[in-house]
Amino acid sequence: MRCVIARYPFDLTKDGVTDSMKGITPEPITGESVTIGRRRYPVKQVGAVITRQDRRDFTSGEVVRAMTRLGFTCHPHPEAPPLEAASPYLTASEALGGSVHPEV
Repeated sequence: MRCVIARYPFDLTKDGVTDSMKGITPEPITGESVTIGRRRYPVKQVGAVITRQDRRDFTSGEVVRAMTRLGFTCHPHPEAPPLEAASPYLTASEALGGSVHPEV
C-alpha cells in the first residue's frame, strides 16, 4: 500500500513492516505506540526504521495513519496518572497556602 510520510511516498506492506521490526528492541513508550507482533513500539521508532528518516522529519500522526491502514493496532498517548480532584471549595487556609492566623 502506498503511504506518504514526510512528503515521501512509501510502498508498505504489513509483512514488510513486521520483518523490518524483527530483532529491534522497543524503546520506552512516552507517546503514541503501535503493536507489531507481540511487541509495542513507539510510533516514532517505527517510522524511523521503516522510512530511514530522522524522527524530526515526520509526525507521529503520519505513522499512526499508515500503520492503521495496514491493519496494526495503534494506541494513544499513555495517560498521565490521575491527579487528586480539587474541591471547588477551598478553606481560607488552603486559599492562602497555609494558616489563616499564624501563631505568634
